Amino acid sequence: MLRRLLPLLAVLLTALPAAAQDRVLNVYNWSDYIDPAVVERFTRETGIRVRYDVYDSLETLEGRLSAGRSGYDIVVPTSEPTFARLVRAGALRPIDRAAVPNWQNLDPVLMERVATIDPGNRHGAIYLWGTVGLGIRVDRVRAALGPDVRLDSLDILMRPENAAKLARCGIMVMDSPTDVIPSVLRWLGRNPDDNSAEGLRAAEQALMAMRRHVRAIIASSSILDALATGEACVALTYSGDVIQAANRAREAGRGVEVGYVLPREGAQLWFDMMAIPADAPNPEDAQRFINFMLQPDVMAAVTNQVRYPNAVPASLPMINEAVRNDPNVFLSPEALARTFVAGTPPRDAERLRTRLWSRFKAGR
Repeated sequence: MLRRLLPLLAVLLTALPAAAQDRVLNVYNWSDYIDPAVVERFTRETGIRVRYDVYDSLETLEGRLSAGRSGYDIVVPTSEPTFARLVRAGALRPIDRAAVPNWQNLDPVLMERVATIDPGNRHGAIYLWGTVGLGIRVDRVRAALGPDVRLDSLDILMRPENAAKLARCGIMVMDSPTDVIPSVLRWLGRNPDDNSAEGLRAAEQALMAMRRHVRAIIASSSILDALATGEACVALTYSGDVIQAANRAREAGRGVEVGYVLPREGAQLWFDMMAIPADAPNPEDAQRFINFMLQPDVMAAVTNQVRYPNAVPASLPMINEAVRNDPNVFLSPEALARTFVAGTPPRDAERLRTRLWSRFKAGR
């Protein structure tokens, strides 16, 4: 739906009077991750035109920023590892709280979890957040594994005997070692930040044991489409993509039922942060955009569109009831307590993880 609306949005924005087009804000965000009406409203209220580009992996985002002079005013890196690395490298501009009065709307409990990598929360505001788990075709998983199979564990995918039974209906894994390796380590009962040779060897063995049953290792945005159409019956990916896929499947009315598995072993929790590159050409307008986005009604519109939770509690009454009451969107305190936030591995460990992932993708 969002991909179909973006061309229309571009036409609306470029049709503004010349005076309104003098100021341009350059935004770089994940694909399928905003309500286009929100961007249009920002332009209407401020006269600032938005150039909105999208990416589908953290590696793509980091590559653009590491090259320097990206030209972007707002980027939305995930807290670990990209946002953490950018903070340490001095690649982000501190946000002037006086210019962002709506900062007070942010949930202090969630912001405190980010403060461990951004002391004082100086460089970013939570945009949306979520977990890593499994998207499943409920009927096909039960048909393959039995009607009494527990739908609350990564066992569905990670046990090789299960993967073998599900291979025919389509297994996919998102192409993100940052998210997959910590989740596998946690499933193994290990520390998600285990970078020892023994720990990474165990993670690789677990991944390779089910590798030959995996149809594709692709971007999460592509997995969303595959789940919605029924091309995949099991996928390791982001919670919001699964929830969006379930909604699209219902709208299509073809009998495809998509469910989300929040791992009982403990799901990886992540935060996507609105941040300003240190060399942003329009930092004042970037702060104005962040302040606009942190309005409760604006964040409610975004959550209603993309079905990821936000960090503005005052938005809850304006969120659609089905989304607000979905325990896979806004986690219960008990489920939230079982989540973990993965740390950023040191450079030598990151190289080991990268090689591990390359072998997994190659299947050898």
